[in-house]
Amino acid sequence: MNWKKSLCALGVGAAIGYTIKTHLTQLPIRPEQALKLAKQMFKEKGAVSGSWIYMKPEKIELHDLEYTIYRGGITRTINEVNTQYEFFVDAYTGTIVATEETSPAV
Repeated sequence: MNWKKSLCALGVGAAIGYTIKTHLTQLPIRPEQALKLAKQMFKEKGAVSGSWIYMKPEKIELHDLEYTIYRGGITRTINEVNTQYEFFVDAYTGTIVATEETSPAV
């Protein structure tokens, strides 16, 4: 009788664990984590002197595909000139889906 209870508890625990894992993979990453990933990518090409990110995800359409993204910005120093970039980070994967140079900072 004891082994039946153990087997039942194991099955229930596995089902709950699977449900929680499935639910957690469908949540967006934290905006701070998205900014950290973007800064790492920009640092590969030069120094980053400033950054920001909107805390709420938004939906955009790029190349006929819809993304849930975080919008942010980076200021890089290139040849002693500050240059600003805007970027879009996929809110679920952390992948940068688009960047754009906005204007040189004064």
